[in-house]
Amino acid sequence: MQFVTILILFLCTFFPLLHMINALPIFFKRKKIIHNQVRKNKRISILIPCYNEESIIETAIKGMKILDYSAKEVIYINDGSQDNTMKILHELLRLVPEDRKISNQLKSNEIKNFYKSTVFPNVYVIDKLNGGKHDALNAGIMYSKNELVVTLDADSILAENALQVLNEVFQDDNVIAAGGMVHPLQGVRFKEKKVERTLSVNHVIRFQVFEFIKGFYINRVSLAKFDALSVISGAFGVFNREILLKVGGYRKTLGEDIDITLKFQQYILKNPGLRLVFVPNAVCYTECPETWKDLFKQRIRWQKAFIDCIVYYFPMLIKTFLFRTVSFFMLIDSFILGTVAIYFTIFNLGYMFFTNLKHAQSLLLIYLLGVVSLNLIYSLFAMYLARYYGVEFKGKEMIRLAITIILDLFVYRFVTLFFVLIGTVSYFINRNDWNKVSRSGRVYDLEKDKGMVKVG
Repeated sequence: MQFVTILILFLCTFFPLLHMINALPIFFKRKKIIHNQVRKNKRISILIPCYNEESIIETAIKGMKILDYSAKEVIYINDGSQDNTMKILHELLRLVPEDRKISNQLKSNEIKNFYKSTVFPNVYVIDKLNGGKHDALNAGIMYSKNELVVTLDADSILAENALQVLNEVFQDDNVIAAGGMVHPLQGVRFKEKKVERTLSVNHVIRFQVFEFIKGFYINRVSLAKFDALSVISGAFGVFNREILLKVGGYRKTLGEDIDITLKFQQYILKNPGLRLVFVPNAVCYTECPETWKDLFKQRIRWQKAFIDCIVYYFPMLIKTFLFRTVSFFMLIDSFILGTVAIYFTIFNLGYMFFTNLKHAQSLLLIYLLGVVSLNLIYSLFAMYLARYYGVEFKGKEMIRLAITIILDLFVYRFVTLFFVLIGTVSYFINRNDWNKVSRSGRVYDLEKDKGMVKVG
């Protein structure tokens, strides 16, 4: 027991330090990627599944209008919405029916109609019977006609130059999928051709703003450099369409983003040399939960999705554990340390408390000091990397940031552990409950100045 405890404590210290060092810009071939010579503009299909999105769909359409990239088509997939989503799409896009020959390599529920906008060029709508997000995405893939497929949530807004950045990255033919940087939409203000960061929001959003900075600029950057990406965010991902068809599209699961990423990793296993990458300069803003209730529902779903993919892909992960970094990091870093170790730690703390173990208070104090110190270093390092990539907080926002970091260390850190505990148990009780998060209904002003959401 003592050996296992020491080993877990060592690994829980080693991996964060490893990711911090590996995420340093001096080890990142950023200039080589971003400044690749552009041979041509890759043609891109943007897929946006919509289910009961009447409160946010207008913002989604505005977000597409500001994109500075001509070689694209946008396809909204109305997945049997029971509200006014389809009605609003008709009104804003002035839709007319259009015939399009499609690939039938994937399965989806019945397509009621396919429409083209008479207002905006290359904007289309699929109206289909409800089948879930995976089903909507499969329908979108079949109707798309371009070599790259971008998947977005309905509440996701791309920075104006995001597709240009991705186009440069995909000039490398070995890159078959990519994830971009995601920021909470409520944590930015679009003003005078700039994106201003703000923490003048409630604490639920503040914690997520900071959490995304840590998770993406350290963890995702590091894992991508290790060729160990196990998730390309569903809020913003880019995939080679031909390979999407080859791997069978999306599977019905709570975590389509993890599942499709691991499918691509399986494809790479059979086709060495291909790569998944993370592109921190390709930025997306997505609406995040604004209440503890909605955050709880979202994170429980995320953890259930993670456990589902661990179970589903476990044979592959074990088989390739010793020679594939994605398997190693997913099992050790994400599963053992990110889930199993939490239960082990709680057991140990309870054991010390109820058995009156000698020096228990001293050991507990040392443990807490170690956890807080490591997380403080991790947080400050994340802010250094965020500044490197152009994310800055100014004036009073710095004070709010300092408060957020402190509360993150002593409060939110333990709330996220609670999410993992409950989410893991919930998977084995009711794994199929979706727990859809409610939209805020807020209208975001993106059109005052087309250039105001340009990043990098």
